[in-house]
Amino acid sequence: MSEAATNDDEIVTVNFKVTRSFLNEIEDTWQGRGFNSRSEFIRYTLRDAVEHPTFDRDELVALLQAEEDVREQRTMSSQETREQFGTDNEKE
Repeated sequence: MSEAATNDDEIVTVNFKVTRSFLNEIEDTWQGRGFNSRSEFIRYTLRDAVEHPTFDRDELVALLQAEEDVREQRTMSSQETREQFGTDNEKE
């Protein structure tokens, strides 16, 4: 369990604002993943983000840019890369 949540901790209410469309996504997600409530899903998600931070902002921006490059077909195959840079697939 997270250090942020112990048996002695007081439960407090936190309010925040989201767009209606984002709330709809949250609703679809928690129900589709078998959580008992929206609050349970949000607590789980926030706890996971605190305990296991995966990306910093720059890494996330780079990942999103790469996804866009793939969608827009601004990538090349491994064969095209080998040809462009004059390498081959064999190890020496």
